[in-house]
Amino acid sequence: MIQAFVCLGSNMGDAKAHLARAREAIAALPGVRLAAASSLYRTEPQGRKDQPWFFNQVLRLECEESMNAVQLLDALLEKEAHLGRVRDASDHFGPRVIDMDLILFGGEVRHGDEHLILPHPRMAERAFVLVPLLEIAPDLALPDGTEVKSLLEKLHYRLEGSSIFQ
Repeated sequence: MIQAFVCLGSNMGDAKAHLARAREAIAALPGVRLAAASSLYRTEPQGRKDQPWFFNQVLRLECEESMNAVQLLDALLEKEAHLGRVRDASDHFGPRVIDMDLILFGGEVRHGDEHLILPHPRMAERAFVLVPLLEIAPDLALPDGTEVKSLLEKLHYRLEGSSIFQ
């Protein structure tokens, strides 16, 4: 099995319910098993502050060897659309019903492909990814050997209960 990590986010409507539906949709994907889910974290919006706070969560998936990263990403994008996500190229950091970001897929490294870059190109800057990721995979390292906990130590953020300020 290939281990993959997906970050979920929502800040529109009943965000917690949107995350629950996203988890169910991902767990129902053929060739994918939902192995672990972090707690829900309430997080400050990044990039554009004039919007509601997000709820974020990271999932650990176990994917069959026959699945590749592009197939998983395409399935996630399809599920996003089915759950009501409308992508607005002019407002990349705006509010969203659901967001599903593929963070890591096994030890795969992909650059130069606008469709998919692995590890996710902004994960090292985002406490809302790293905090829940470390909750479910405390000893995780990136394909280059960098420990994820060392990335979090470099960030300026504050964790108060289940709220992340950054």
